[in-house]
Amino acid sequence: MAKQGNLSIHSENIFPIIKKWLYSDQDIFVRELISNACDAILKFKKLCSMGEATDNLNEPFEIRVTTDTEKGTITISDNGIGMTEEEIEKYITQIAFSGAEDFLTKYKDKMDDEQIIGHFGLGFYSSFMVSSEVQINTLSYQGGEPLLWTCDGGTTYELAEGTRTKRGTDIILHISEESREFLGFYHLSEIIKKYCSFMPIPIYVVDAAKKEVSEDTNEPKIEEVDIEEIDELTDVDGIEDEIIDIDTEAEVIEEPKEKPINDITPLYTKKPSECTDEEYKTFYRETFHDYQEPLFWIHLNMDYPFKLKGILYFPKLKNEYELIEGKIKLYNNQVFVAENIKEVIPEFLLLLKGVLDCPDLPLNVSRSFLQNDGFVKKISDYITKKVADKLISLSKKENDNYKKFWDDIAPFIKYGCIREEKFAKKLMDYILYKTIDEKHVTLKEYLDKAKETHENKIFYVSDKNQQSQYIRLFKDNGLDAVYLPHPIDNSFISLVEGLNQDVKFMRIDSDISGILNKEEADKTHEASLSSLFQKVLNNSSLKVSVENLKSESTPSMILVSEEGRRMQEMMKTYGMDIGHLPPQDLTLILNQNHPLIKALYNENIADKTKDLLCHQLYDLALLSNQSLAPDAMKDFLSRSHELLLNLTA
Repeated sequence: MAKQGNLSIHSENIFPIIKKWLYSDQDIFVRELISNACDAILKFKKLCSMGEATDNLNEPFEIRVTTDTEKGTITISDNGIGMTEEEIEKYITQIAFSGAEDFLTKYKDKMDDEQIIGHFGLGFYSSFMVSSEVQINTLSYQGGEPLLWTCDGGTTYELAEGTRTKRGTDIILHISEESREFLGFYHLSEIIKKYCSFMPIPIYVVDAAKKEVSEDTNEPKIEEVDIEEIDELTDVDGIEDEIIDIDTEAEVIEEPKEKPINDITPLYTKKPSECTDEEYKTFYRETFHDYQEPLFWIHLNMDYPFKLKGILYFPKLKNEYELIEGKIKLYNNQVFVAENIKEVIPEFLLLLKGVLDCPDLPLNVSRSFLQNDGFVKKISDYITKKVADKLISLSKKENDNYKKFWDDIAPFIKYGCIREEKFAKKLMDYILYKTIDEKHVTLKEYLDKAKETHENKIFYVSDKNQQSQYIRLFKDNGLDAVYLPHPIDNSFISLVEGLNQDVKFMRIDSDISGILNKEEADKTHEASLSSLFQKVLNNSSLKVSVENLKSESTPSMILVSEEGRRMQEMMKTYGMDIGHLPPQDLTLILNQNHPLIKALYNENIADKTKDLLCHQLYDLALLSNQSLAPDAMKDFLSRSHELLLNLTA
């Protein structure tokens, strides 16, 4: 039987368009053809369940992908519904006629759970992106003759008698010279894992040349023992047969069972109540190849007003400054679509890792991107709400664990608050701050404790080492501050101040007036000391304040204007020039209780010694707050040497 016909298309340029513009990546053909094979099986199973067909083969449903480097072919085989001549004419030769859509329309009254992957009827033609010729060898479940459809990517095809003896379809791709990379067994296997890891039908990958099949590698393969061959070997070696006592039954071990390359029932398809913690952790390791355990996870399972299943994981950071790049894989009916699609996944949640499967996604024709649809925003809002609800639940019901997690999840949450105002407002009361006493408190808890000493002010530490002197002073005075060391914290505290108009964040080195001393300072010598330091340091704008500090070990310290410092830091962050800005607004604090400060208004000390003391006290205060400029450091070291020499004089 031989027959020729014309493809029903409107332009002879359709194939170049498909090859160049329809799909963003060439390897998409793997996803499309395996999806079609999956659909063919799902359709047949559905027909059987509806009593429209009978499975006479009584064999497991499966998809086999065979690569043959000698022949230069890749074959995708299924034991699904198969096709008749009429169906080939309808679904294959009419480009953009979707067999899946046609099937769903025909049986819509009996379809209680739509689980057919195809939509547009163009997926099959992705095969011509990598093939010089494509063949379809098929036999319908309805019987009749097997058929072989052949096309070289032009506008004509040939339909002849096929060779299949069992129901199903083989798609045979004759790979073009420029695409021979896809013939590699391991390369092809990795592509299938990428796109088809969770498809609902078992997929086996076969290397025709090596007879290599994806299999359960945990079970060692033991060959059967040939007793006659052993006898011959022992005769040659001159060893008597009696010496070798072989239990033939014990030595003959069955071949290991093949293992599909995919997981047909991934964890996210199950109900949360059916999953154990260990299963969640295993799924995380296998899916993301991250062998650090996730902190916790959120299992999404929604049927109305749209279908959405998935698991979002909060990964553990390696350190508090790590720049996190997550990976959220998006699926459509267990078929991989893309990673980190911002239209569906709120931007801040792209820091997480997870899988989301939404059959209702409005995909474009290549099934790689989303159509612009308001429905997508609803999905995004739902995901944001579920994350917020999970965090609030942890805070209320598992507060101890929530506090343990906090340092790791804080960057996620803070970034989310900055990006999503609704998220920020919902979580504001559940955000934790780690104090210098290593405790976690909420904003309200901190403010309530600080009400008597610094109402509505939150003191914070951005660098534990650089600001250690100030931390010690706070602790000595029974005061508390919080750690905010992450690069995101500058933006975050501005957000909190915006949402809480009366609250002001102050870095621990910015203002101590009225909080570190119980008694008023003696300001008698403040004016003369101010004039002295301004003259010696040649800085007439320098602010000097005498304070009654509890600690006698600190002679001087620097305070930095919060507003000015924040402005400069923000401009640096955005790469703006700060050269035109005035110098930092600094205040030199002198501790009236320290002997060195008392010595400065002692008339018996020489002016040269006072000059040395002023310079040294100022530089010591600066060193406790920031790095000295190279010239300033050189002068500081020279003065230090001079002071040491004076001690030995």
